[in-house]
Amino acid sequence: MATVNLGRIKPIFKGAYAGGTAYVVDDIVTSGNETFICIQASTGNATSNASYWTKLAAKGTDGTNGTDLTSTLTAQGDIVYRDGSGLAKLGAGTSGQFLKTSGTGANPVWADAGGGLQSQQVFTSSGTYTKPSGINKIKVYVTGAGGGGGASKSSYSRSSGSGGSAGGTAIEILDATSITTVTVTIGSGGAGSGDTNTGGTGGTSSFGSYCSGVGGSGGRSAGGLGGAREGGNGSGGDLNIRGQGAGSAIESAGGAVISSSGGNSFWGGGASGVYSAFGTAGLIGGGGSGGSGNSTTENGGTGGDGIVVVEEYK
Repeated sequence: MATVNLGRIKPIFKGAYAGGTAYVVDDIVTSGNETFICIQASTGNATSNASYWTKLAAKGTDGTNGTDLTSTLTAQGDIVYRDGSGLAKLGAGTSGQFLKTSGTGANPVWADAGGGLQSQQVFTSSGTYTKPSGINKIKVYVTGAGGGGGASKSSYSRSSGSGGSAGGTAIEILDATSITTVTVTIGSGGAGSGDTNTGGTGGTSSFGSYCSGVGGSGGRSAGGLGGAREGGNGSGGDLNIRGQGAGSAIESAGGAVISSSGGNSFWGGGASGVYSAFGTAGLIGGGGSGGSGNSTTENGGTGGDGIVVVEEYK
């Protein structure tokens, strides 16, 4: 009767090939990162001898530690991407940056993370805006100057001038990628009036040719014709805001007369009315208040100078 070795029903893995080991049919060994099965019992016949061994699994092509890339990966944090012709390396970015895609047909880049408002510049006198490095968007507020207040009139026992109206404001968000410098112009507040004159109109403020805020009208002196004075308006902004107008001049034969306040700009700043005194000056685009007198000429207050505020974003 035949004898069956139940331990040989399946192949036996014998590990790495050794020349001094006796191998029998169906023994499996490894050699040179490849796998072989014995087809004829032998000792000392290398796996390269096809009379005794059949290759079960051939090894693939050896890798070359990244030298098949356009540029070799050499530092921790390097990443691989495909450019227009093949594999390429993008070196590690700086702390806080993120990987940004520019869409189909463009290579990825490291970019600074958007962090909202980074800084701001405030102009209360004319000058030049210079964009800081890394700023991609700016939000600009441009406010014109306030008008000067009207005066009381000495020919009336009780009188007051009207306040100056406020400058208008333009608010605009700009893509700053192509901006380097911009000329900033700040309007001067209108002069307060004396006696029968009307207060001076506030000057216009501007941020280059992007947007501007027109100055407010001057207030009327006592006895001047007309009612309330209209505020200046913004121009060229995403949002254009008219400054607040001011009240009327007053003449009275008796009794206390308080002058009208100056109009408020986007920032406020309208001067408060006065009694028996020169008008007070407005602030940041607000109108000056009217003067108030008892048979005297009390000049109106000066309007507040304009302002430009630039908020800077990444």
